[in-house]
Amino acid sequence: MRERTRIAALAALLLGVACGGPAPEEGSYAPATDVAGIPEDYAFLAQRWTGDLDGMLERRVVRLLTTADPVLYFVDGAEQGGLVYEAARLLEDELNRKAGTKHVRVHVVVIPVPRDQLLPAIVDGRGDLAAANLTITTERRREVDFSRAAAKNVAEIVVVGPEAPPLATLEDLSGERVFVRASSSYAESLRGLNVRLAAAGRASVEIVPVDENLEDGDVLDLVQAGVYPITVVDRHMAKLWSQVLPEIVPRDDLALREGGEVGWAMRKGSPKLQAAVDAFLARNGQGTTVGNVLIRRYLGDPSWLRDAHRPEDQARFRQTVEVFRKYADRYRFDWLMIMAQAYQESHLDQSKRSPAGAVGIMQIKPSTARDPSVGIADVTTLEDNVHAGVKYLRVMADRYFDDPEVDDRNAMLFAIASYNAGPARVAKLRREARESGLDPNRWFGNVELVAARRIGRETVQYVANIFKYYLAYQMITRRAESVSGARAAAKT
Repeated sequence: MRERTRIAALAALLLGVACGGPAPEEGSYAPATDVAGIPEDYAFLAQRWTGDLDGMLERRVVRLLTTADPVLYFVDGAEQGGLVYEAARLLEDELNRKAGTKHVRVHVVVIPVPRDQLLPAIVDGRGDLAAANLTITTERRREVDFSRAAAKNVAEIVVVGPEAPPLATLEDLSGERVFVRASSSYAESLRGLNVRLAAAGRASVEIVPVDENLEDGDVLDLVQAGVYPITVVDRHMAKLWSQVLPEIVPRDDLALREGGEVGWAMRKGSPKLQAAVDAFLARNGQGTTVGNVLIRRYLGDPSWLRDAHRPEDQARFRQTVEVFRKYADRYRFDWLMIMAQAYQESHLDQSKRSPAGAVGIMQIKPSTARDPSVGIADVTTLEDNVHAGVKYLRVMADRYFDDPEVDDRNAMLFAIASYNAGPARVAKLRREARESGLDPNRWFGNVELVAARRIGRETVQYVANIFKYYLAYQMITRRAESVSGARAAAKT
């Protein structure tokens, strides 16, 4: 299966909509994070904290809020992608380079939230930045500060579907129902149109709020289906989706806003963060080499959106997910973590063979699988390969890390580190952590620091990548439930 198809298919499964995107290309502007130090729990990311960039560097995390969207942010199996995700990786590298960090880095963690939570979460300290194709408006400036423009000349246009009435001018929207998110700049633009209509003695547009979990692509999908006759979206999004949804008609002649600017939002009174983001966007925003490459990648070729709907690929991934669920449940692991590890090992490719003799989706050696403690004779099939890999993780967790002072999360992280470095070595690292005054029962910020000194970055990177993928899975599956419910409610 082509990489782009694999990305789109699994993300579509998780979200119930087309949520894939083009895969980061070899040598692209999306370098993988190569050291650890990420927060140990999603709950940490959601804790309320307000402060400027210096405090974020001390905490070693910048929380970048966005929305789950096939252009902005999506999950490829366990790997993240999208315009915002790639920008986050670039920002992370720049912050670490300027701060002079080495093995223990500052991380820019992307967190998807519903649209109407983007700015409130920034204000009350549940996030530090928001990048989600946010048009800079007067109403929004009352709540937050914005960076310099990341994109300019943004237009908001009417888009109609097969159930729409004839429209010749914007004034023809008088008395019509237009479906948009209440939190969107589209709603703000429609309110401005209503002021003009009232001055002319015309009936107002009926602004019908749609669920905040629906992104532009979701709304346009429902316009195509005839559920929503009329909506308003940014021109660049309408052009992209119209190549995939043939029944929608972008009306370039009906623009409610022209010459708009998109920016990144942040809390008021964050001058250090604003200066850093402004400098970053000056080098990486629209009109720069890097910015233009990313824009072309995600907004130029719509083929990856079409790939997301291929039923044969989605069926294959459903089967794969069920195998992971089955054996993760049997051996008392979180299936999302196991699938994240499999992605790190093989990109979910059962045909992969390593020069060291590791086989399949879990990259387990046949000799390891045949060991009496595992007892799987043949790992050439996907099911037996997953079975062997997960059972081996449980054997290591029980044999080496069955300690009442080690919680389930850290026992699994130690087992994952052992999968890469060997359980005896990880047990030794725990002893050294204790001798160094670190907590031997916690991987992040403790045993990982010893691993970075003794082994180098390989195992540290291995665990960090898997845990990042796992956090992405957690967040995207939570959002999937909300999106699925919103789409179902819209059709009733």
